[in-house]
Amino acid sequence: MGVFQLLGMPVGCIYHGAMTTELRRDAQDNRRRILAAARETYAKVGLDAPMTRIARRAGVGLATLYRRFPTRQHLITEAFADQQKNCDAAYAAALADPDPWRALCRLLEVLAAAQVTDKGFGAVLLNSVGSGQMTDAQDAGRRCLQELQVRAKKAGRLRPDFSLDDVVLLLVGNSAIVAAAGNQAGAASRRFVAHMLQSFGATAGWPLPPTRLIADQPPDLSVGDVAEVHRARS
Repeated sequence: MGVFQLLGMPVGCIYHGAMTTELRRDAQDNRRRILAAARETYAKVGLDAPMTRIARRAGVGLATLYRRFPTRQHLITEAFADQQKNCDAAYAAALADPDPWRALCRLLEVLAAAQVTDKGFGAVLLNSVGSGQMTDAQDAGRRCLQELQVRAKKAGRLRPDFSLDDVVLLLVGNSAIVAAAGNQAGAASRRFVAHMLQSFGATAGWPLPPTRLIADQPPDLSVGDVAEVHRARS
């Protein structure tokens, strides 16, 4: 009689349990490989990368990938879950800051730094500000930026013609700088963002030409309105 039978444990149950554990371990390994491959692929070719390319890089079949991640958005959300949590914490900290101008500046610095750290997540950040199709977490980030700009304008610290379009422009420009600057990407990004933040200040320069990159945001002040504000301050 075998030892498992002496212990009152059927051999079939032991075998089945071992197989279940092995399958569970394989599934976890597949998930890790798919998420790593997704992050690497998105960083290289963007969020529109074919799912077949990600599956091939992960060394799994396409059916396995879709079984774990039924949609592209599901995969993107899971691949950058940790980065999104960091941004969520930054949004909460910004909204809790009693100084809205400082809060907005610090938040934009954090978002730009995230683009340096992870190029794939940089594309996710752009979607969170400029895209009409967003996850709940991304929509929360956009609403945070909208709230901060309202507060900073009321405090007289943010130029009156600033809009979320300017955040999109900052992130697009920063993304290009990060891609071109090589090992100096961090320093180049910080300098670029510092220039942009100075231009966002209430006392900065002349009126800006209007844009409409984001459709569903409050209308900008007209050029005439902005000019009137600047004349009043001069």
